[in-house]
Amino acid sequence: MTGPVQPPCDEGVIRARPSDAPTGRKRLALAATVLGSSMAFIDGSVVNVALPSIRTALRADAAQVQWIVNAYLLLLGALVLIGGSAGDRYGRRRVFVIGVSLFAAASLACALAPDAGWLIAARAVQGIAAALLVPASLAILGSTFDDQERGAAIGAWAGFGAVTTAIGPVLGGWLVDHVSWRAIFLINIPLAVATVALALAAVRESGDPEVEHLDWRGAALAATGLGATTWGLTAAGQRGWGSGAVWAALAAGAALLAGFLVSQAREKHPMMPLALYRSRTFSGANLLTLALYFGLTGALFFLPFELIARHGYSAAGAGATLLPFSLIMGTLSGVAGKLSARFGARPMLTVGPILAGIGFGLLGAPWLGSGYWTGVLPGVLVVALGMTVAVAPLTNTVMSAVAASHAGVASGINNAVARVAGLLAVAVLGLIYFAPGAQGYPWVMGVSAVAAMTAGIVGAVMIEGKPSLKA
Repeated sequence: MTGPVQPPCDEGVIRARPSDAPTGRKRLALAATVLGSSMAFIDGSVVNVALPSIRTALRADAAQVQWIVNAYLLLLGALVLIGGSAGDRYGRRRVFVIGVSLFAAASLACALAPDAGWLIAARAVQGIAAALLVPASLAILGSTFDDQERGAAIGAWAGFGAVTTAIGPVLGGWLVDHVSWRAIFLINIPLAVATVALALAAVRESGDPEVEHLDWRGAALAATGLGATTWGLTAAGQRGWGSGAVWAALAAGAALLAGFLVSQAREKHPMMPLALYRSRTFSGANLLTLALYFGLTGALFFLPFELIARHGYSAAGAGATLLPFSLIMGTLSGVAGKLSARFGARPMLTVGPILAGIGFGLLGAPWLGSGYWTGVLPGVLVVALGMTVAVAPLTNTVMSAVAASHAGVASGINNAVARVAGLLAVAVLGLIYFAPGAQGYPWVMGVSAVAAMTAGIVGAVMIEGKPSLKA
């Protein structure tokens, strides 16, 4: 998913005992986590610009195009929390190396895909791998650096993620235009080799003895429930709403997700502790995240597709249109964090999403095809400003809305919510965009705008000016 880097983490980051390794070894460990995570960040941002070429080369239909993205988001969103716990239980370096190796193998499978079904399956494996390696990378930083060093290390990790998010679509677009869409997956292979070598050489094994077992039941219910719901929404575009299979899938998805909530209430060590939702601010922040990232993912998924398919942009050109977004996010997020500390989160989480909604509206206007400078850039700038205003206060609000002992899992839940929002956006908005005989793009952007503005209303109503520290 193209968008701001919102690092998932787990409780192991909070509880880890820092390593006394030499500074040089710590830097190599940081390099390993940065390289490993960059694979997930790059793949989340480059695939969108390659989709038109992939659709043509593999003769994929509209539903398959959506699942090329959704297979990755589904497994990542459903398993990122248990992936963090797996690192605590079985060793963070071990899980990190397994995740990186699996991601590389899945990337090779993506590059060799003979048809859309193969590619979708390989993308699902990439999602599983990312759910292992991304939280493990952050947990490794927590166990490697002490309190004084950790902030700078995590800042470097997130900053490099923002850079890869920015350059990913441009690099991916160039590869699509001049080499092949398959090359966007092959670039992960040398990154993985370097990452594993650095991890084995510089990262010490660490874990959390308090994690006795993993919530496999919760993970299975979440993954199958989200999968059934997503399949039902995607299939409705082809089969129609009169299809019994569509309604059966949606009903099964609802039942499985209800079962997930019941399991979380009964589980001794749940992957998503429901007690955290007693905090009004925590609940509001996650509802805001769901609406805001629904709009963001929908807009940034269909914008490159529209520019390439209907306005004559090259893949590299469509990718480059998003550069200002990432540059503004990377440059001004620190300022937004300081403003939030001064004025409180509520005004930031009200104004920011509404600004982003206005930007989505601009990107859906009739003048999109008038050229980049007048048709695309103004909307991208407004979206970037709105997201910059919102993201740093949102992350801080989530972390501060619960007791310090739950800060890690709270951040992980919020990241999972953002991924699930993206999953639903591609499925739901795909019904509009790929509807036969319709010009659905303006409607897609309109729905994205409404979702973002709804997030702003949630911010005004549910976010406390000074986040509560009670869980």
